[in-house]
Amino acid sequence: MVLAGTPIGNPLDAPPRLAQLLATADVVAAEDTRRLRRLTTALGVEPRGRVLSYHEHNEDARTDELVQRAADGATVLVLTDAGMPTVSDPGYRVVVAAVAAGVKVSTAPGPSAVLAALAVSGLATDRFCFEGFLPRKAGERASTLAALADERRTMVFFEAPHRLADSLAAMAVAFGAQRPAAVCRELTKTYEEVVRDGVGALGGWASGLAKIGEVTLVVAGAPKVAVSPRERVDEVLALVADGERLKDAVARVAERDGLRKRELYDLAVAART
Repeated sequence: MVLAGTPIGNPLDAPPRLAQLLATADVVAAEDTRRLRRLTTALGVEPRGRVLSYHEHNEDARTDELVQRAADGATVLVLTDAGMPTVSDPGYRVVVAAVAAGVKVSTAPGPSAVLAALAVSGLATDRFCFEGFLPRKAGERASTLAALADERRTMVFFEAPHRLADSLAAMAVAFGAQRPAAVCRELTKTYEEVVRDGVGALGGWASGLAKIGEVTLVVAGAPKVAVSPRERVDEVLALVADGERLKDAVARVAERDGLRKRELYDLAVAART
């Protein structure tokens, strides 16, 4: 079984291996067979194998069939409308079932909206997390963002264009209006647009935006708050009271907060006497 990445916009981004797999696979499981047809036409390739629809509404019914075909030796190609299967797209269930059945699962990497948006965002890329789509209900969305308020890594979200303004407004409440972000729309397509600003300003901009186009939202992580070693002495002593060695407790807290271990150690010793 092969999971294949498909172009997120421009069909010219399709790797040569995708065309080869489409032409030779015994089974092609596609999220939308009509969009698959547009892709194969653009690539100038005709699938040789059986083409099946495989989407969120029929995953349960089709998964066993796909796994069995792969177990029998068929090359089963799984792809979605854009990007990698399983990443906010169908595919996760069939991978889990295939692994459980001992069926080999490999990938033909391709374009990724997550990495493309992260690369052009102008925000830190050394550490990041993908949060997918935010909840649609306002209360659930607010709770999710509140839990992410102290996340230090750059965050990447997918969002529907008609919910973008509301999500940015909720981020302004949870993260502060000045938290840097980048709205990436229609990546690799004709009307590609990347707008960078604080989430508050972006929310105002998005309120007048046409409610069309694929959106990937990149948001800076929480800034590091400087603390003094003296502020962490009580935490170190609490760890020691729980049975941890003083040296180990100091090392753990100092490394986490970027403090000098010797200074924190001396303060902790003085506080114990």
